[in-house]
Amino acid sequence: MTSMAASSTTKIAWRLQEFEAQSSSISCLALGKSSGRLLATGGEDCRVNIWAVSKANCIMSLTGHKNPVESIHFNVSEEQVAAGSQSGSIRVWDLEAAKILRTLMGHKANITSLGFHPFGDFLASSSMDTNIKVGVLSCGHTQAVRSLAFSPDGKWLASASDDCTVKLWDLAQGKTITEFKSHTAAVNIVQFHPNEYLLASGSSDRTIKLWDLEKFTMIGSLEGDTTPVRCICFSPDGSCLYSGATDSLRVFGWEPDRCFDAVPVSWGKVSDLAICNQQLIGVSHHLSSVSSYVVDLKRVKKSGGAVIQGIIQDDQPLTEPKKDPKGAALRKNYERPTTTCRSQRYGERRSPSEDEADEKLSSAEIHNAEDYKAIFQPKSAISRTPPKMSEPFPAPPEDGESSTASRFCETSGDDGPPLAASTPVVRVEPTVISAVNARNEPIGLNVADFLPVSAPLSDEEALTQMKKGHETMCVMLSSRLKNLQTVRGVWTRDGIKIALDTAVSMNDPSIVVDILNIINPQPSLWKLDVCMVVLPQLDKLLQSKYESYIQTGCTSLKLVMKHFWTLISDTLKATPSVGVDITREERHQKCRVCCEQLKNLSNIVKNKATQVGRHGSTFKELQLLMSPLDDSP
Repeated sequence: MTSMAASSTTKIAWRLQEFEAQSSSISCLALGKSSGRLLATGGEDCRVNIWAVSKANCIMSLTGHKNPVESIHFNVSEEQVAAGSQSGSIRVWDLEAAKILRTLMGHKANITSLGFHPFGDFLASSSMDTNIKVGVLSCGHTQAVRSLAFSPDGKWLASASDDCTVKLWDLAQGKTITEFKSHTAAVNIVQFHPNEYLLASGSSDRTIKLWDLEKFTMIGSLEGDTTPVRCICFSPDGSCLYSGATDSLRVFGWEPDRCFDAVPVSWGKVSDLAICNQQLIGVSHHLSSVSSYVVDLKRVKKSGGAVIQGIIQDDQPLTEPKKDPKGAALRKNYERPTTTCRSQRYGERRSPSEDEADEKLSSAEIHNAEDYKAIFQPKSAISRTPPKMSEPFPAPPEDGESSTASRFCETSGDDGPPLAASTPVVRVEPTVISAVNARNEPIGLNVADFLPVSAPLSDEEALTQMKKGHETMCVMLSSRLKNLQTVRGVWTRDGIKIALDTAVSMNDPSIVVDILNIINPQPSLWKLDVCMVVLPQLDKLLQSKYESYIQTGCTSLKLVMKHFWTLISDTLKATPSVGVDITREERHQKCRVCCEQLKNLSNIVKNKATQVGRHGSTFKELQLLMSPLDDSP
């Protein structure tokens, strides 16, 4: 029987709420995967805040980190949360007892991913320093590690890295089982199938690869996302895979590869996904605010008869695949252990002398005692009746889309059971954040108190205010379009190098950024000639006041270091050839120029790496990547 909320609306996706989650910029967040009802956020204020997904009131704040928090993860039971910082330290809190459990050291750079073992009491962590730590085991990649996942049986660990590889580790033997290399760009996320020996990986090359863990072969490459893949999750029964792309959710199948559905969701760059009650919960963040979204999976197509044309790799219509009664036996299933694994403990990575200091520095501040007791305290008692299933989030009414209140959910009463069993969804009324003044209003102050009192604007006056600057913006955008069309024509006629020269000659950084955003995801377009044109422009981009320019510049610089530094270094170190070799001398000259430009950029990166926050994190990663320049001639 469908719920009243589901049956009274035709909405597939909607925003649940938006609220201010930290006192400064957010750098990471995580959903509790078991309930889909808990949310943890961390950021530049060095705090971890715990929230109920349906409420805008912070339940608990966890303190102790001295550096910005970069990664967060709940354990399976959602009774513990781990947070890794920019300095490489990790803290684990017990949410029921509201206290710090452990502080783990050992990493030398930002923590990028965390994972609790599904049965044991130890933790896996990865870092910008390229290392992975699991208890006393240490392993890694050649570049920064972005994602970790334990297999459902707890025997394997999968890792994804900027080096374009996915590695599978045997925890018992402490060694690599295999390495998958089919991605052409950084791999951002890995996820095990809930039952079968199957692994999915999502990459900045905009594909999801599926790997058979019996034969160690790729059995599928799911394409169709138009942006880097950062969030994926299998359906609970493992029948399909959800991919959270920018402003959309895609539903994929495999064997054969196909896209069942694509659902528009205005969540921007979604940061995490969870599934509960046939609803998918997605959360995203921008500066200090968090937005949560709901997708009704009952209305999403999840079978072969719902293929979207043009997404299939061979561009041919795909019929409903025939059901194979032996399909479940085609691939091996995981066997869960009958006893809890306790061979390694996460306490082994710390110094006993730090215990007393951590107790003084770390704390759990409970801001909402009622919600805290409702969510965490019931777990301490033995339940004599089966727990109630949490209720689905109701969709907003069809005719209320334009109103402010429709952006938040409400129920007919507030006497629902606690979150651990069922989450009451109440109307919340945080301040509505507009695109114009979102970051110009200091927290805790009312800007209106400092402005002269004026009468409300009429509709005509409001329209006049909105139209101010419109013509100027249109002229600017028209000029930009004309310039881009010119660059495109030159590219078609004379190639990418001359096109870049043309873009640079226009003396408009936005044109250069637009071109870089096109070629950055395609390393094959880059040559030494392109590097020589781009590198002098990165000086301005890295020091720009615009965040998007800085990000684009960092991406380009990272690409040059990854794909060209070895060539540049080896060429400059090579013994001079006997006789005249014009080609070699030209290449040597280009490499020398690029090396000098990289050294200049390295000084900028070192200065920027001292900053606090997301940009500081990015520049620290670049600093590590550019460290070989210190030893160059």
